[in-house]
Amino acid sequence: MSFESSIRCRINAPLTVVFSIALLLIMGIYTVSDHGLMKFTFSPVSSVKKSTNSTAQNNSFYSSHRKLFFIGGKEEEQKNEANTNRIWDDNCSESDIVISQGQTQPLPNGIPTYTVEIMNVCVAACNISRIHVSCGWFSSARLINPHVFKRLHFNDCLVNDGKPLEYGYTISFQYANTYSYPLSVSSIAC
Repeated sequence: MSFESSIRCRINAPLTVVFSIALLLIMGIYTVSDHGLMKFTFSPVSSVKKSTNSTAQNNSFYSSHRKLFFIGGKEEEQKNEANTNRIWDDNCSESDIVISQGQTQPLPNGIPTYTVEIMNVCVAACNISRIHVSCGWFSSARLINPHVFKRLHFNDCLVNDGKPLEYGYTISFQYANTYSYPLSVSSIAC
């Protein structure tokens, strides 16, 4: 290798690194902006209007689950706010049922398995019954006790045969499928 070619390699290597980093940064910025994370709208909290239209989009830089509290605001705005002090509320809600699932050891034939836990975390110690779960076309290569979890129709599965799930109790089961099903609570009875 000659002296000139070694100098050329030493010059080309840093240029290649700088070009690669710049390209990755540009790709990252375009990816973030395509997902809507670069849309910033700065406005005071008091000017944010609540929309009752479920199809309306809020382009301000707030997470969809973030709660805004008005301190000393107008009474009309405070009346429309949800009850945020649920610890003293005697009613139960769908958020009192927590569903978690995780991948477990696959079956001997290689089909992935998932363990699902459905918990009653009602703070008011309420027993929740008729728990229906959005489950798509749920199916399993492993048999599931139908008294624990069964699909009634498309996107409608019943937990615990509709019987009350007592406060603090957890129901768990395993299913086997090539992919996991997104499970979420669709309705309950208090």
